[in-house]
Amino acid sequence: MTSTARPYLNRRLAEFGTTIFAEMSALAVATGSINLGQGFPDTDGPEEIREAAVRALRDGRGNQYPPGPGVPELRNAIAAHQERRYGLTYDPDTEVLVTAGATEAIAATLLALLEPGDEVVALEPYYDSYAASIAMAGGRRVPVTLRPDAGRFTLDLDELRAAVTDRTRLLLINTPHNPTGTVLTRAELAAIAELAVERDLLVVTDEVYEHLVFDDAEHIPLASFPGMRERTVTIGSAGKTFSFTGWKVGWVTAAPELVSAVRSAKQYLTFVSAGPFQYAVAEALALPDSYYDDFRRDMSARRDLLATGLAEAGFDVFRPAGTYFVTADIRPLGEKDGFAFCRALPERAGVVAIPNAVFYDDREAGAPFVRFAFCKKEEVLREAVERLRGM
Repeated sequence: MTSTARPYLNRRLAEFGTTIFAEMSALAVATGSINLGQGFPDTDGPEEIREAAVRALRDGRGNQYPPGPGVPELRNAIAAHQERRYGLTYDPDTEVLVTAGATEAIAATLLALLEPGDEVVALEPYYDSYAASIAMAGGRRVPVTLRPDAGRFTLDLDELRAAVTDRTRLLLINTPHNPTGTVLTRAELAAIAELAVERDLLVVTDEVYEHLVFDDAEHIPLASFPGMRERTVTIGSAGKTFSFTGWKVGWVTAAPELVSAVRSAKQYLTFVSAGPFQYAVAEALALPDSYYDDFRRDMSARRDLLATGLAEAGFDVFRPAGTYFVTADIRPLGEKDGFAFCRALPERAGVVAIPNAVFYDDREAGAPFVRFAFCKKEEVLREAVERLRGM
């Protein structure tokens, strides 16, 4: 048998192993723990939308390859949603692209828009696929860290400006922000827009949690600011809004030349996907505003249940303004290593969480923080809280 000293995994991906989500979900199964780690609901979304998918299957719609850009019904629905909610108009034929979830949208966008050596300024902590997608495209990530301050994680706009160099190609923005739950304010977004226009940067904005904002927070698409419509790639998804994460239906909205570029990369990834589910998501996007209001109200109550329970269990809690994740500081419990804490937590308390350090280049900055998901049934959250209190 011959051997080789050359590793099989190319050097761009050498730093990435099995995702923390797979590791912790497997640990949840092995220990019978409550899984508050991976962000997926434990109930399905609206029954009428599930039935719409069944109807599409039975009617033979989408059982074969759908059109490359997505079925017209969904592209029209996405464009109508953006105009109805935000006053942004997109041509469904040239400015909307359907993808296999937001993860593919991110990967295809970065593969399309980056040249090797281009720098990408991203808000840290960041969703783990950002780093992998930048690496696959040959880019270089430049993190700007959101730092805890007065109960929330905040963006230092001076640090953001300082991170931009002549090698910067684009800004990768996520709001509402996973994992911290921060929702960027109008003033912060205006400053980001001003910087992008001044330095002639592209912006990729991940807005998959757009409908999950709480209290007085407001989601404002970056593309709606002056000078941003033509330079912004906006990424959306049905999974988080309608609680059908397994369908993997996402999308990109942008100017025609940007969508064309992203489609050039996307067609060699999945080509097409989720045919029957696209028709169902088209119907979901036409649900009345009362659906979104009820969904947000329900998730807000679950947020409060978990955040209050974590505080009572001794954590220092950052109550999120958006998403369905709560970040907690473990130092009041006498802990400082989020990895060790999360790996021991299933045996100690029968609960699974995610160490935020996996979302940081600066692992020390994220070391004391862990993330819990509250997109679970109330009885599950109550049981998890009781277990954590008894830890």
